[in-house]
Amino acid sequence: MILRAPSYPLITVDPYFSIWSPADQLTDAVTVHWTGKPNTIVGTADIDGTVYRFLGKESNEDNSPAMKQIKKDCNALSTTYVFEEANIRLTAVFTSSLLLDDLKIASRPVSYLRITTEPLDGQAHCVKVKIAASEELCLNYRGSEDVETETMTFDGICAAKIGSTTQDILSVCGDDLRIDWGYFYLCTDAGNVYTEKRNVPFDEKMPHGDSTEMTFVCAEAVYCSDSKAEALFAFAYDDIKSILYFEDRLTSLWNADGTSIQTAITQAFADYEDIFARCEAFSDKLFLDAVRAGGEKYAELLEIAYRQAIAAHKICVDTNGEILFISKECFSNGCAATVDVSYPSIPMFLLYNPELVRGMMRPVFRYARSEGWIFDFAPHDVGCYPHVTGQVYGHNAIDKQMPVEECGNMLVMATAVTLADGNLDFIRKNLDLLEAWVRYLEDNGRDPANQLCTDDFAGHLAHNCNLSLKAIMGITGLGILYGLLGDEAKKAEKMNLAKELAADWAKRASNGDGSYRLAFDRPDTWSMKYNIVWDKLWGTNIMDKGVIASEFASYAKHINPYGMPLDNRETYTKSDWLVWTATLAKERSDFEAFIAPLWEAYNRSLTRVPLTDWYFTVTANMRGFQHRSVQGGLFIKLLEYKGLMKL
Repeated sequence: MILRAPSYPLITVDPYFSIWSPADQLTDAVTVHWTGKPNTIVGTADIDGTVYRFLGKESNEDNSPAMKQIKKDCNALSTTYVFEEANIRLTAVFTSSLLLDDLKIASRPVSYLRITTEPLDGQAHCVKVKIAASEELCLNYRGSEDVETETMTFDGICAAKIGSTTQDILSVCGDDLRIDWGYFYLCTDAGNVYTEKRNVPFDEKMPHGDSTEMTFVCAEAVYCSDSKAEALFAFAYDDIKSILYFEDRLTSLWNADGTSIQTAITQAFADYEDIFARCEAFSDKLFLDAVRAGGEKYAELLEIAYRQAIAAHKICVDTNGEILFISKECFSNGCAATVDVSYPSIPMFLLYNPELVRGMMRPVFRYARSEGWIFDFAPHDVGCYPHVTGQVYGHNAIDKQMPVEECGNMLVMATAVTLADGNLDFIRKNLDLLEAWVRYLEDNGRDPANQLCTDDFAGHLAHNCNLSLKAIMGITGLGILYGLLGDEAKKAEKMNLAKELAADWAKRASNGDGSYRLAFDRPDTWSMKYNIVWDKLWGTNIMDKGVIASEFASYAKHINPYGMPLDNRETYTKSDWLVWTATLAKERSDFEAFIAPLWEAYNRSLTRVPLTDWYFTVTANMRGFQHRSVQGGLFIKLLEYKGLMKL
């Protein structure tokens, strides 16, 4: 990978079990949770009696000798580092097995680190590789609670376990929080494990307890050889219960059948060679497909987005045995199962497992049918992660709702997931709600009132042209669904209405120069019209192609060094909407030119966090949001290229 990622994924399982390196050199920074709080893991290699670091730091004050990093690489599922020191080459490969064609494996909370050493001088050397993981991995922050540890051996695997002493499962919800229940396991099949306490200085900018003493679990492997040698380590987390789903405390998918964490770890070690080969094959195919669809820079954007988009969710099973795919609005507001976060993320999941899109929608349909939802439009969210118990955004205040936005989102999602795999049962079960939400769009979507849209950070906006396009696409979507259900009369009714609305939109939104307004009542304004992209993907031709072509051509004069702003009000943009807008381009070369500044933004940004989707197009620095699932939206060009949405 040529792209210098803002932060590199090391362990990516779910919103709580997610560890990153925010530096170009793996030894230059403390490893962190996606929130930026320390989740310290340190790796050292004792080479013939001299100890060198190759993974992380104990603290920002740790200046112990480090191996020289000579290479790093990152694909969709693995991050690789190569070091050389004292006539030894050490290769560290972090792999998270997020294979979406096998949800049992994808949800298994076990992530790998393979260490390979080989002499550079042909001589025998004694190497002891040690991995140490701190109590921060199982606490909200160091010292926030007491911890207990245990070492064990099972099925030829040595494991060190650590967890809080209180184990108050699913007791809290929120955004900038880390898990403080369940147990972290550090494992190896090539050595031994133990625990130790270390005095580690505080980072005064981070929350911490009173004592500088921290507990670490450790695993090590020793080998003396004049040839290549390998050791396999695994990081695992048993959260016991994962999601509070209305009145039910759910496990995740991997242990819904009662599988124990020890069994999962054993299976993960036994499967490693096969899993790694599958991960490499998947990553290679993703890259090649993306190059064909949108070029090498586009392919690299997808590589760095893939793990993040999945790990911002939890894969669970409800009491009916149906998949739930619960998102967390990471560093946004912590909302769970948010409709306008799911909507931009779906292109990736439509490609690799459409059932996960249904898993996003099931909580919304259930909540919309409950007594807790009092409106005739779709809700914004279904809770605050990990509590999926009802909308928290706005607390049912009407001025905080996003009626056109969420109705349109749910209708487009329903249409897209049905086209992806042809499964009509899900739509039949929920057709009544979809019809109710289309009625809302028919009454309110032609010229939306003063309300929020998904870009709520920009504030309320009346007469929003792009929001009106979403309503048109929602109505179109139900027309498509009627056709798939065999009701040609209702299909024609909705398609004709959508075309009438689109023609009216083009007249009222026009600036008169081939460009189209931010709001119907604001001449000489502009904005990204990303919502109309579904018309192209579906091939429905609802909007005149000349309108789309002239609108896209008008964007060229608004592009800053790091991309096109969202609209004329600010210089910030959204990465997901930027790629959706780029997908409107007729020629691939125009698409590549439009997304190249996004690649440059991530390559140069001084904000070293997992991908932000909200940044300034003049400086490339983050405005807000990080590690959000919406980066799945970057896959929309690949979705178009694959043709899965075409009628």
